[in-house]
Amino acid sequence: MARISLYLDEHIQSALGEALRARGVDILTTQEAKNIGVEDVDQLLFATQNNRSLLSYNKRHFAKIHSDWISTKRSHGGIILSDQLPAGVVLRRLMRLYFSLTSDDMRKRLEYLSFWK
Repeated sequence: MARISLYLDEHIQSALGEALRARGVDILTTQEAKNIGVEDVDQLLFATQNNRSLLSYNKRHFAKIHSDWISTKRSHGGIILSDQLPAGVVLRRLMRLYFSLTSDDMRKRLEYLSFWK
C-alpha cells in the first residue's frame, strides 16, 4: 500500500515541509511546482494529476471545492485541512494521519487534522 504523497499549499510553513522531508514524506510545495497564486481549484487539480493529497490551511475554500467535486462525481487525490497552528503541532497530527491512511484511502476524502490529535 502506497504512502500518501503531499502537495503543500503556498501558505504552509517551509519549516513544516522540511520536517516532513526529514521524516521521509514525499512532498511537493506550491513554490517548487511554480504554482504561486494559482486558483484553489487548479491547485487541487494539479495535486490530483500528480497523485498527491493537498495540505492547506484554507479550510473554507477547499471544503467547498471538495463538496462541489464529490456532488458532481469528480475525484481528487485527497484534501487535508488544518487550522494555522505551530508547525510542530501540525507535524504531529499529520504524521498520525500519514501512518494511518494510504494514498488509496485518501482518494475523494476530506480530512481535518483537528481529528488527528
